[in-house]
Amino acid sequence: MTRAGLAAARSSTAQLAEIVPRVADEQWDLPSACAGWRVIDVMAHLAALATEAVDPPPPDPSSPSNRERYHDLRVDERRSWSHAEVLDEWRRSTPRQLDLLEAAQEPPGGTEPVDVPGLGTYPRHLLANTMAFNVFCHLRNDMLAPDGPLPFTLPEPTDSLVAPAVEFMLAGLPQMQGPELTSTVGRPLVLDLTGPGATTVTVLPAAGPDARLTVAPGADGSTRITSTALDFIAWATTREPWRDYCRITGDTSAATPFLDRLNII
Repeated sequence: MTRAGLAAARSSTAQLAEIVPRVADEQWDLPSACAGWRVIDVMAHLAALATEAVDPPPPDPSSPSNRERYHDLRVDERRSWSHAEVLDEWRRSTPRQLDLLEAAQEPPGGTEPVDVPGLGTYPRHLLANTMAFNVFCHLRNDMLAPDGPLPFTLPEPTDSLVAPAVEFMLAGLPQMQGPELTSTVGRPLVLDLTGPGATTVTVLPAAGPDARLTVAPGADGSTRITSTALDFIAWATTREPWRDYCRITGDTSAATPFLDRLNII
């Protein structure tokens, strides 16, 4: 089970809770580093995720199938809310979300597959890593300086915060873009992530015409993409250009199409 993911989700949430009271009212309306969203919209997104986790809405066939557009829709629904209303929802739903994620670590339910529309299928226990990724990424990349507008600082990220976020990203990598990304991988690509959250995996080509690429632990290829794990969170979500953070050894032409197309949500 991914109790490390649960611990990371709780830690990043606690850090966000320390920042929230320090934000002046006018700062909530500053543009975040997440295109089209103000700082308060980032909070609305996290609040919406928490609320849907604890009180799932009925299926709506009219909802966008694209996960990013779906998130935009949920944020747009809250744009008329006051700052206090958005923050109240976040404070109300987030502890319940964390409690549910803790319960999801226990067998046998923790191994049950859960379909996340637009993102893929994951064992229930890994949803804790999803929250760890979301809170960590939005807080540090979209809200806080230097990329975001809020002039507050946090302690340097540790392995215990970064590794669970990266674990979710690697689990989602083969699923989120389907054939669009699979078609870019013609030979094994070693992804070597260093620093806090360090791991080495190999992105393997699809085994057949109807299969998708896979991610396997360890290095099994001559083309290597090296980056820090912390930078991976930024460039693999297209917040930053990968060329500024990655070093490729081996066949650059084999790695470039994959890196150009990768966009983990």
